Amino acid sequence: MQHFHANEHPHRRYNPLLGEWILVSPHRAKRPWQGQNETLLEETKPEYDPNCYLCAGNIRANGIQNEHYTDCFVFENDFSALLKDEVTFDKAPSELFQLKPERGINKVICFSPKHHLTLPEMAVDEIEKVVQVWKAQYLELGSLDYINYVQIFENKGSIMGCSNPHPHGQIWAQSSLPTQIEKTQKNLSIYYQKHKTSLLADYLKEELKQQQRIVIENTHFVALVPFWAIWPYETLIISKRHFGSIIAMTAEETTAFAEIIKSLTTKYDNLFETSFPYSSGIHQAPTDRIAHPEWHFHMHFYPPLLRSASIKKFMVGYEMLGEAQRDLSPEQSAQILRELPTIHYKTKNL
Repeated sequence: MQHFHANEHPHRRYNPLLGEWILVSPHRAKRPWQGQNETLLEETKPEYDPNCYLCAGNIRANGIQNEHYTDCFVFENDFSALLKDEVTFDKAPSELFQLKPERGINKVICFSPKHHLTLPEMAVDEIEKVVQVWKAQYLELGSLDYINYVQIFENKGSIMGCSNPHPHGQIWAQSSLPTQIEKTQKNLSIYYQKHKTSLLADYLKEELKQQQRIVIENTHFVALVPFWAIWPYETLIISKRHFGSIIAMTAEETTAFAEIIKSLTTKYDNLFETSFPYSSGIHQAPTDRIAHPEWHFHMHFYPPLLRSASIKKFMVGYEMLGEAQRDLSPEQSAQILRELPTIHYKTKNL
């Protein structure tokens, strides 16, 4: 009988944040690939695009003109998924047909006036300004009495549903806790009540001891491939100090956070020498006027690329009907990312 090896044998891993399992099949990474594998031509974008509705000074679809901004620019989404209006509502009579109105605000944050940039191509001090805007928006939106959660996120790349290549992210602030947050809230609370410590603080201590899945570490943050990662090159940025939300960051932590975002996203771009697509987002304490000592600030990156700039991995088949599954082990993907340079491939010959 063979002895179990995590990089050779199929197994399941537990995600303590969501209380869910994932199937890992590392032996399948050896199989030959005969699927989609097109060559990508990377488009050269101008610094300013007169047809872009996010560029400084341009007119958006609703006829409003953007400010002639020089760093970050924030505005309410012209096509919001959530609305501020309060409505009257009669509760649905059946438990099988439940619904309830949801109030909220959607905002867009342009990271830079330069149309051709992405986060890894921006300077650390420019990313720091983005973090400062995230702080201000979390505080402003979270102070509204009907907003109980502020979700800050970025969709990068058209395959992640991004409708405009201009560097930007979004904020969806709403009256309910979103499903993933509710699951995380529950599991963080259970752990905190049992151990009187932060789940992610304890998890990070063990990761730093093992050093198997660490990608980048600086004074205040660690970027790693989580033990339970689903996406091929999924990563998690965790603060070393236990605090619940972005507004608790010190000036030094803010700079360190900007630095690790730049380094990690640069590694992503360098992996296949392409503008690496992903969905990323910050998970932090709700704004429901309740103390949340169980929450520990962290940021998720979910990229779909698997073997090249053109081969993507999305949840299909068994993953939609059974449970999440991955072929490359988290330890293998962490090693690949760890060994990549933090100098962007576009600048290596300059």
